[in-house]
Amino acid sequence: MRILVLDGNQNQAVASVRSLSRAGHEVWVGESAAWSKAGWSRFCTRRFQYSPPQVQADQFVQELAEITASVPGTLVLPMTEATTLPISAQRKKLFAAGARLILPDHADLLRAFDKQETTRLAASLGIAVPNTTTLASTDPPDALSRSISYPVVLKPRASEEMSPGGTVRTGGRPRYAKTPAQFIAACEDLRNRCSSILVQEYIDGTGTGYFVLMRHGELRAEFAHHRIRDVYPTGSGSALRSSVAVDSEVRDASLAMLTALRWHGVAMVEFRKNTASIPVFMEVNGRFWHSLPLACYAGMDFPALLARMAEAGDIPVTRDYTHGTRCRWLLGDFRHLAEVWKGSPEGYPGTYPSRWSTLLAEFAPVAGTYHDLFQWKDPLPEVGDWLNFAEQVLGKATSGGSLHA
Repeated sequence: MRILVLDGNQNQAVASVRSLSRAGHEVWVGESAAWSKAGWSRFCTRRFQYSPPQVQADQFVQELAEITASVPGTLVLPMTEATTLPISAQRKKLFAAGARLILPDHADLLRAFDKQETTRLAASLGIAVPNTTTLASTDPPDALSRSISYPVVLKPRASEEMSPGGTVRTGGRPRYAKTPAQFIAACEDLRNRCSSILVQEYIDGTGTGYFVLMRHGELRAEFAHHRIRDVYPTGSGSALRSSVAVDSEVRDASLAMLTALRWHGVAMVEFRKNTASIPVFMEVNGRFWHSLPLACYAGMDFPALLARMAEAGDIPVTRDYTHGTRCRWLLGDFRHLAEVWKGSPEGYPGTYPSRWSTLLAEFAPVAGTYHDLFQWKDPLPEVGDWLNFAEQVLGKATSGGSLHA
């Protein structure tokens, strides 16, 4: 089967290309930039460039339709919300061109991408959630800043949101506040990036997730890992992690939500286990996740399983994988060290790692650790990762912006 892997500068795209090629598929890699790290993989059959979906969504989907029309039955795999949203919204055009997609109904996908809606859904199912208030970006924050209990986390209601005109805007990273002044400053920052802000109580604890492949609301494959280091020490984007057994409480809560969403395809459901070890719901990521390489190394090959389901219509339930497999994103670990060295962000109420202990831990090798990107037989994606990061840093420096993961 021919498969189009989009968002080629994502780690999950590299893992997907390697997995799908090993499974015997013809893998094309697309990106809005002129090159991508997944496109540099020796397992990539062909590279292509598409219009940026954030600003030219209609043209982006039209280009995909033209490619898929040449080989009916081509599977299209978006790796981010930025590509998933326009593809889902205009899926009829792609179906008419003979494309295959593994996505839930568009209304269910929009619910999953909306943090306010998924928080409401979790609460309705009896799952623990943070105290949550929604603030429109145009609402004055002063009154709310004086009435809420601190500390709080402020985050965009959606990581990526689609405008009525079809463009996609990135919400960026969350902010933290321990005082009314910090709250107002955080609101001013976020209102430039999103149309609605979620204000949630800060949950002290550790992050945990549940990774799945679903078929119309029914489980087909599952995986879990333990985060050892995150790119951002506040708890975002794992840089080093190890495969572990699935937590039964997290599984039950996640499957209750994904069944209610009638989810079809891959997803990650994220929780924080509070000081009482109760999993508190955070969000649903309805796409392939950044740490996907670990699952593939541990034997839960989600891209190959999804492709098999696309071809056959269904697959047996798969639960077995190796526990204790470690996988590291080298650039992500470097960025973790840089974040630790900068110090705790303003308003962050949690415990922040020590600089020297982090430095020692990062330079202490652990035998048997895999890498998200580097492989001796396929080294160029690692090179591309550092070059892509350098391009982003230079671009942000010249535009005066900040770098988000």
